[in-house]
Amino acid sequence: MFAAAGLALAGWAAPAAAADATKVALVPGGPHPYFAAWEKAGQDAMKDFKLGAADYRVPQKWELSQQNSLLESLLSQGYNAFLVFPGDPVGSNSTVAELTENGAPVIATAGCLKEPTTALFCFGTDTGNSAYLGTKELIKAMGGKGRIVHLTGFLVDPNTQLRIDAVEKAAKETNGAVSVVQVIADIDAPEPAEEKINAYLAAHANDVDGIVTTAWVPAVVASNALRKIGDKRIKMVGIDHDEVVLKAIKDGYVNGTMLQNPYGQGYIGSYALDRIRNGCKVKAGAPFKTIALTNRFIDSGTVYADKDAVDNYVGSMQAITKKIFADFASTYLTCP
Repeated sequence: MFAAAGLALAGWAAPAAAADATKVALVPGGPHPYFAAWEKAGQDAMKDFKLGAADYRVPQKWELSQQNSLLESLLSQGYNAFLVFPGDPVGSNSTVAELTENGAPVIATAGCLKEPTTALFCFGTDTGNSAYLGTKELIKAMGGKGRIVHLTGFLVDPNTQLRIDAVEKAAKETNGAVSVVQVIADIDAPEPAEEKINAYLAAHANDVDGIVTTAWVPAVVASNALRKIGDKRIKMVGIDHDEVVLKAIKDGYVNGTMLQNPYGQGYIGSYALDRIRNGCKVKAGAPFKTIALTNRFIDSGTVYADKDAVDNYVGSMQAITKKIFADFASTYLTCP
């Protein structure tokens, strides 16, 4: 998905390899297409920063116990730095503490851990802001009035409630002109998304003016559903960069999508872990943002792409990644 990104980012900075090389494990909460870009990001980071490894390792299922077992296994295999999407914002903290107690620094990536946590910081999309901006774009496309259905992800995902609240906030700012008539959650997997989205549209398509999706699979399924209906009256703003969503934008069935930056998360996160292992520390007074789960948050970037921007979405994410990387160390780290 971001296969060419490393070519543009290579050669920024290549610190000398540590005596015991940094071996990063990039571990999501379970299988999901969003995280696929982490694999390429790790490969590029290993090459550019002379890491011992930067490997993408995925639990077989979205179960906290499976992720915890995988993390413990990777530690025993010699991985000494971890980028982790928390399987649970509270429940993952004990395993993260175990990793850090064994000298392996951890960055919560793409989703945050609830404070207090031994993770260095959280590096991910400001999901609330992204959902808010996406909803504002949808409201604009709807002409400032109408009824919205919100299709979103797993309720165990710490980002989901932030997105629900943000969509509601954007609607409330219209003083009643726009209402969120339905929130359908726990559908960030093909089977529940197909079942619930198609059933809802079969019964209520004429009652809905807009769709906002804040998770990958619902964005894909809703894009296909609107294409099947063939009626472009319903406006939609999606999320992420699945080819189905991008083509639906080009063909006029979807108005735009809120891009995230998983490549940048994996690439810059791997770099930061290596710097920490080579003597850098998190800078006192660093300009972290405060969000619901943590007061140590770094935004990995988001941008809205409509039909005029969708062909250059990789370039948009590369530009964000380069901008964040350019002053990342000086902003967030103190190095010897």
